[in-house]
Amino acid sequence: MIGLGHYLALSGVLFTIGAIGFTTRRNVLVALMSIEIMLNAVNLAFVAANRFRPENHAGQTIAFFTIAIAAAEAAVGLAIVVSLFRVKKTVRSDEADAMRG
Repeated sequence: MIGLGHYLALSGVLFTIGAIGFTTRRNVLVALMSIEIMLNAVNLAFVAANRFRPENHAGQTIAFFTIAIAAAEAAVGLAIVVSLFRVKKTVRSDEADAMRG
């Protein structure tokens, strides 16, 4: 039987993969995908904890709000990437500091 520890271990592995991807890559799109992986790992932990303690739906509620925040973050992040590409013709994060005016 799969227990809470298995879900939390998977969540930890996913969060670690996202953190490594965010810190090592210079491509802004890969960084955004890594952030999404980390947010999904947190959602997995919340929903798994809620599955094993179903008295209230706090885990699912927090996961719902986290998904909404992730959608907003993706929209804003992609808008920044598009503007960076228009100005610099690249999506590397090294070039993003040159957008300051």
